[in-house]
Formats: sequence, structure tokens, C-alpha cells
Amino acid sequence: MTEPARSTPPAPPGGGGIDHEGVADLYAEAVHWHVNTGDEVIHAKRMPGRFRRLKWLTSAVWLIFFLGPYLRWDGRQAVMFDIPRRQFHIFGATVLPQDFWLLTLTLLFFATLLAVVTNVAGRVWCGYFCFQTVWTDVFTWIEERIDGPPQARRRLEKAPWDARKIGLRLLKHTLWLAIGVLTGITFTLWFGDAPTLWRQYLTLSAHPVAWAAVGVFTFFTYLFAGRMREQVCFWLCPYARFQGIMYDRQTILPTYDFRRGEPRGRLRKGEALDGGARGDCIDCKQCVAVCPMGVDIREGQQEGCITCGLCIDACDAVMDKVGRPRGLIRYACLDEIEGRPVRPFWRRPPVWIYGTALAFALAGILYGLSSLGGIDLKVLHERQPLYVLLSDGRIQNKYTLKVLNKFPEPARLGVSVEGLPGLELAGIEGPVTAAPGRVSAFTVLVRAPRDAAPSGLSPIRFRLRRLGGGDTAERESIFAAP
Repeated sequence: MTEPARSTPPAPPGGGGIDHEGVADLYAEAVHWHVNTGDEVIHAKRMPGRFRRLKWLTSAVWLIFFLGPYLRWDGRQAVMFDIPRRQFHIFGATVLPQDFWLLTLTLLFFATLLAVVTNVAGRVWCGYFCFQTVWTDVFTWIEERIDGPPQARRRLEKAPWDARKIGLRLLKHTLWLAIGVLTGITFTLWFGDAPTLWRQYLTLSAHPVAWAAVGVFTFFTYLFAGRMREQVCFWLCPYARFQGIMYDRQTILPTYDFRRGEPRGRLRKGEALDGGARGDCIDCKQCVAVCPMGVDIREGQQEGCITCGLCIDACDAVMDKVGRPRGLIRYACLDEIEGRPVRPFWRRPPVWIYGTALAFALAGILYGLSSLGGIDLKVLHERQPLYVLLSDGRIQNKYTLKVLNKFPEPARLGVSVEGLPGLELAGIEGPVTAAPGRVSAFTVLVRAPRDAAPSGLSPIRFRLRRLGGGDTAERESIFAAP
């Protein structure tokens, strides 16, 4: 038994929430929480229902992980994180280290989104989208197809090792390892050309780093999803530890309606559940049997609950059989269970705070993506001297053009300048060539007639145009005159 989490469970019957007088009730309830410490294997029962269907539908999001590397765009892989060249190709955009702020905003956006969803509806990420949850669900589905339902799996665990048990174990673990290998290979495909990498894997000519990545992913996929399962959520995942501080009394979670369900008691065969002195809970423990974390939701909200809603499917099925209304376990907030007013989520201050941060991060990401070009230009004006008077009376300024070429091939660029009458470029002959994926520097001289350049500093603009491509880049600078 571990130290109980500090998230707020439902108040005991007859109470009005957790106050100073109710602290003893809180701890009295918490001591009944059961946290599996790994001394037993949880064989969760699978029951059909709306939340089970929802889990399968949301799990399909991970098809993007497996299918994404095979998408093509302009003759190359649509999404590829080219680490050796320090380039991220995302469809038509190329993100280089100079665009690191975009990655920062993206991480901020998803972290804030995780926080606001948790505050509104609990651990939705854990219950429906987390890779640990999804892969574990697939692994246990395979286990049920091979070893049978929970009772059969428990009997098989205790059975002596014979040919049948060895055969079943060998088949199951082989399939688990195959999924781990596919996961590892797919991960590496995001960092290189997918067809090329597959050819290297099949001919055993892949780079040792690629083989090492596949090995690491295979090992940990097999270990976490096949062997440790819920233990990863209990002991390794940091999100499971601090998610409780994101909850409040308005957070919607799978909740047991203790006012309706208590006092609970077993229902004998042929006995009617009339809803009189006895509560609606018949203590069938089906909500515990289907929970992949082994949580008894009737003991209040616990650190192990991943808000997947499978207990709701189980309880609704039992209520249908005994002729009582559904919803004994349902998605509800603590205020609703206690009969207090419930505010819509859009009227809650945390949602507005998180929403504002989300809006700023999203606006920055959209601006960054819309302003990303294939060519980036910076202009540095020579400081010493600011200008030079030529023998023919013209004024000359010196500049260094720093050009970032984000294309995977060299770019031929035409250079022009405007802003004052009679401006002339010198120091370069015709188009310049910028190397791919890095910054190239070019020194240029700009000359202007003496009568066309006002005294002091005047604004001018440099423009680059990619020949044969149409991409352009502009940057303002100054022209100094006596």
C-alpha cells in the first residue's frame, strides 16, 4: 500500500464536502484505496460499451505514427526529421535550428492543452491517447485472444509448464516482440527516407545507430506494454503524480454516486432491487473487474484512475440487468454529486487562463509557419567606415548579406536593392549561389549619386529572388551619407 494521493474523493454520505471536520473521513476512505505494487497481474475484463468503442476510435490516432513516414510531398518524404543535416521537413516547410522558437511554442501549446483538458475532464490523455495505454490495450487484446478471458489466464498462470502452456506463451511473446520491432522501425523512419531505411533493414545494412534505436524501442515496448503495464503509470509516469493538483470541484471524472449507491449489498437470485432502504450498488465488483488499473472507483477518485470510463460501461450493463437507471457510475464533478450548482466549463477562471495561453501559442505557431520561407536574409552594415566618398563623387556603403538556404539543394539567387534613386550594386557579378541547409555570407557594395543620397541615414531595402523557384526574401537596412 502506498501513501494515498491528495486528490479530492467524493465526500462521505451526509457530508457537505471536505472541511476541517472531514479530514478524518478523507483519510478513513483513502486507506481503502488499493494500489497494485506489482505483486499480482491485473487481468482486466473486456466488456462492450460506448467507452470501449471510444477507446478503440481514439487509439486509431496512432495510425498517423505508423503511416506518416510513407506520405510523399514534392518528391520527398512529407515529414522527416533530418538530424544529421539539422533540418525538419514538414510538408512544404523546412524548419532549421534558427526556427527553434517555433518548437518552443509548439511544446507550450500542447503542454497548455494537456493542462486545460485535465482541469475540465481529468486524465483524458491517459485514458484514451497515451501510447502506454494504447499499446498495453493492444497487447492485452492479443493476450485474451491467445490465453482466453481473465479466469482462464489466471488458471494458466498457476498451471504447470507443459507443451500447451509453452506453445501459448511462445506465440504471445513472439507477437509482442513483433509489435515492438515494428514500433522501433517505424520510429526510425521519421528520421530518414522510409523506403531507403526499409531496404537497409531487409539487407541488414542499416547504420548501427538505427539498429540500436530499434533494439531500444523493442525492449521498452515489450517491457512497458507487455510486462509492466499499469506499473508504468503508477511508478514511472510523472504526469500521473501531479495530475491531481489540476483537478477542482468542477472537474468532470468517472464518479460513483454514493448517495444513490449506498448502502451497497449483494443481490440474491430472484430478489428485486426496489431502491428502498438498500442502495443501487449490488457490490458485483464489475467496475473493478474491467479497470485496467485495478481501481475500485467506489472508494473515491484515486491516483490510479486514468478516466477511461470502462467502469461506466460495466456498471451501466449491470443496472440494465437489475432494472435500475444507468448512471450509478458516470462522468460527473464533485459539486454535481453533492448537489451543488455546476458552472459550464467556459465560465471557469482556469479555463480562461489556459485558453488565453493556448490562443497566444497557437497564434505564434500560425504566424511562424506562414512566415517560413525557403530563403532567409540578414543584412549587416559595415561600421568602420560608415561610408566612402569615391573619386567620381558617388557615396559607397559596404554590407554583408547572410543568406540561409532552407532548400536541400543549392539556390541561385538574384540580388537587388532599392530605396534611393540611382542605387547600384557592386562586389558581386550576377546571381550568387547559397549552399543548402546553412548560412552563406556575401559582401556587397552599394553606391549612390551624391545628389541622390540625403545627408545622414536613409532606409534602403535588399531583395533576394530564387531563380527558377519564385521564393523571395527582403530585409531593410540603412544607407549612410555625409
